Amino acid sequence: MIIRKTANLKGIISFAGHHIIWLTAWAIIVASIYYFTSFITFTIPWLPISLIGTAVSFYVGFKNNQAYDRLWEARKIWGGIVNSSRAWSTMTKNFITQSKENPITKNELYEHKERIIFRHIAWIYRLRSQLLIPTSWEHVSLRHSFGEFGKKRREKFGVGLFKDEITLVHLENYLPENEIPTLADFANTATQIIDKQSEDLAKLRALNLIDDFRQMEMQKVLGDFYNFQGAAERIKKFPLPRQFGNMSFVFICLFIFMLPFGMVSEFSKLGDWG
Repeated sequence: MIIRKTANLKGIISFAGHHIIWLTAWAIIVASIYYFTSFITFTIPWLPISLIGTAVSFYVGFKNNQAYDRLWEARKIWGGIVNSSRAWSTMTKNFITQSKENPITKNELYEHKERIIFRHIAWIYRLRSQLLIPTSWEHVSLRHSFGEFGKKRREKFGVGLFKDEITLVHLENYLPENEIPTLADFANTATQIIDKQSEDLAKLRALNLIDDFRQMEMQKVLGDFYNFQGAAERIKKFPLPRQFGNMSFVFICLFIFMLPFGMVSEFSKLGDWG
């Protein structure tokens, strides 16, 4: 997605320069065939080209709309995670307080809060790592040069830091040592981290460090995290129907093949200058 005010030539070339090269080469080949041979008698009328161009515009327009819808939904999910994370931090700071029945030291109270906040940070890193696992329909999953090209483009235009060991390092920094081996055995570690948070809330309630109302409110925020995670996984694991990609590819190929023949034959009507 282009986020600058204007699209500069350097950005266009870096993003689609390889297409410009072979498209220009194809146009030059067709023009050369018309100029140096008697192929000038072969013409393609504009009507079939315009029909195919209309089909291309419909398919490409639909794909662009669907891509933006998925992007906007993902942006709303991320915004929800940010806002709920702020609420979670505020609740952890102010809801967990000293108990008159079972008083503890300030350091112990701080450790309880720190453990919950750090575990939440670990959940964000783990969710990020799970969403970066390539699916079978992504370009990075293709073999040979297509897959390599997809990986390079993801590293160049993506958010960076795609190595999974980065997540492992952060998990060691933010999760208690006794929880890391247990959580690593699950296929969906992010879900289990939220479950650990719920267990911690129950323990804090047993120690009277939070009351029933505060536990319920914090549990609601954990439910929001479950919803946000599920929504993000829905986008990740449900592709755009393949027929839209395949059919648009076919029509685009036909349009690219026919367009130079139609344009050269039309310009040839202008004489030598054309």
